[in-house]
Amino acid sequence: MKLKKPLFWDYKKPNTIAYFFWPISFILQFLNSLKKVIIFKKKFNNIKTIGIGNIYIGGTGKTSLCLEIYEILKKKKLKTCFIKKDYFDQKDEQEILEKKGKLFKSKKRVIALQNAIKEEYKIAIFDDGLQDESINYDLSFLCFNNLNWIGNGLTIPSGPLRENFMNIKKYSDIFINGNLENLEDIKKEILKINSKANIHVGKYVPQNLDELDNKENYLVFSGIGNHKTLLSMLKINNFKIIKDVEFPDHYNYSKKDIDKIISISKDLNCKILTTEKDFIRLKNYMTDNIRFISTRLQILDEKKLLTTLSKIHE
Repeated sequence: MKLKKPLFWDYKKPNTIAYFFWPISFILQFLNSLKKVIIFKKKFNNIKTIGIGNIYIGGTGKTSLCLEIYEILKKKKLKTCFIKKDYFDQKDEQEILEKKGKLFKSKKRVIALQNAIKEEYKIAIFDDGLQDESINYDLSFLCFNNLNWIGNGLTIPSGPLRENFMNIKKYSDIFINGNLENLEDIKKEILKINSKANIHVGKYVPQNLDELDNKENYLVFSGIGNHKTLLSMLKINNFKIIKDVEFPDHYNYSKKDIDKIISISKDLNCKILTTEKDFIRLKNYMTDNIRFISTRLQILDEKKLLTTLSKIHE
């Protein structure tokens, strides 16, 4: 989805514009509630399913968590694959998953899962899809980002949430991903609503710092779900950012966009840095002047995650 979030979505409290859209949000949530009554969720006995998703739209670390869980299960020699709905504008995430393991994709997640079953995979990790009413997951992980958290707390289009925040009561495992900002306050808010929640913490860690010089000045650009988290991570690692440019999530760059970025960097006499996901989308352009930073999600209490995962593989 090419989405440039409205600024008012991330205000601490709803403003007039948010309340203007509230009737539409109410109708959409009502229709979603009806869908849950009409559609029967199916559980698959011959494969275990792990749903990883969010209620805040975009930038919560779903794909990064998928990769980490895949590595954990791979070490246990469990035949594991990825499932992703086949959106044309998410080729970057698809490619990143395919570098790690087998990815099944389809316009319908159930069809992709059935293909995985045919190839005798034992566990399927779904990158997104917690709101898919056709699948009853064996395990579900709900992801949030430290910086954006729940924005103004309202649902689309009044705010950035796919479903009502009170619905976190139905999720037993919740991940808070980012650079540890606002961590304790977020935990308190979660536990107020879901006192039994198993809260996990993920921190973004750069993987290729030895390839980059943080003494240089940088222009940083990205078209990801959470540009601010990228900037926060870079600053923690002492990168000197003199200019940053934010594009919509999953943005398809044009030659004009790249030429403009290169031109600005020359005027500022600085290097250009982006994310690995963005770099994948630059395949058709000259990228000699552009470097990318590769990151992974470090699980701070992996033992707790292992305990949760043991429920489906023991």
